[in-house]
Amino acid sequence: MSAVTTLTIVKGDATSPQAKGPKVIAHVCNDAGGWGKGFVLAISRRWPEPERDFRRWHRERARNDFGLGAVRLVQVLPDTWVANMIAQHGTKTGSSGPPIRYEAVEACLRTLAAEAARLGASVHMPRIGCGLAGGRWERIGPIVADTLLAAGVPTTVYDF
Repeated sequence: MSAVTTLTIVKGDATSPQAKGPKVIAHVCNDAGGWGKGFVLAISRRWPEPERDFRRWHRERARNDFGLGAVRLVQVLPDTWVANMIAQHGTKTGSSGPPIRYEAVEACLRTLAAEAARLGASVHMPRIGCGLAGGRWERIGPIVADTLLAAGVPTTVYDF
């Protein structure tokens, strides 16, 4: 187990990671199959593959692992992947609160930590789950620390 890594927070665009070597751009998706608002628009402006893969993954969900806590890495450049992480139940705030599911964020980031370590990659993301998903960084930040940082994965959060 490597030493705990510190979180870097920068101003910038998470779809344009400022790092050398392999990189994973992580973001939160919903379990309803929706792709069309928030950070995914920035991803789709750069690369068509993550949206295509997400929509196919959702369409074929009866035969795969699509659901809360699941992660798919989609390669978009020789050294860059986008991690579609399902950690949002539906798309609207309702009687059960905001769509974010913190336990799903944790499951996704545990999987991502292992994948990033396997790839020797750093992880880059906006403040995942804190936009349309309605999550609070006070809860998500510690999950990032307990998963990615505790696994020694260099992680950068981008504030736009």
